Amino acid sequence: MQNSASHIKVAVDAIVFGYAKNDGVSVLLIQRKYDPFKNSWAIPGGFVLEDESLEEAVRRELLEETGIEVNYLEQLYTFGDPGRDPRQRIIAISYFGLVKTSQYQELKASTDAENAKWFNIKKLPALAFDHKKILATAIERLRNKVRYQPIGFELLDKKFPFSDLEKLYTALLDRELNRRNFSKKILSFGFLEETGELSRPEGKGRPGKMFRFNAHRYKELLKEGFHFEI
Repeated sequence: MQNSASHIKVAVDAIVFGYAKNDGVSVLLIQRKYDPFKNSWAIPGGFVLEDESLEEAVRRELLEETGIEVNYLEQLYTFGDPGRDPRQRIIAISYFGLVKTSQYQELKASTDAENAKWFNIKKLPALAFDHKKILATAIERLRNKVRYQPIGFELLDKKFPFSDLEKLYTALLDRELNRRNFSKKILSFGFLEETGELSRPEGKGRPGKMFRFNAHRYKELLKEGFHFEI
């Protein structure tokens, strides 16, 4: 009996979400240089080499295809439908991360990528392979995660007006917030502190209080059994 497992390859994919106050949530995509799906847009990724771990592979592929390095990547899901790749049986382990797009504007496509670009998640092109399904899974995980973990604060400046926090969560959750309830709940947690400074509003807006996220206090609260939920 032939050992079909020897014909199965392992790949990794990197779903990198970006955020900017004026642009909302974006995802990093590459344009494929070769068949299959030549010239189509896809999630960055590729095959795992024999001498590297999954995380080493996903970071290498991301650097090779887009020119960026992301501090934090979390394993998302394994996709292994037999027909997901027309070449052969390929199992893909996907990772996702969240960054400020302003920090990663200089994209450098190389190796299998003809181009690399940020796309707003509401204005996506057609995607190669089963990447539409992979991206949908990642978006769902992101929206669930920001509701029970304050990962979004990493996307703000160290000091920020409360309106920036509202914009962030409105974009990440893709829904309007009850501003009064949101403000009351966030401030009740105890890890958001006033800086004593005022913001410089654009246009004719009034200056507002500036805040910062106290990561040390948040870790203390976790040890005390604190449960974050939006």
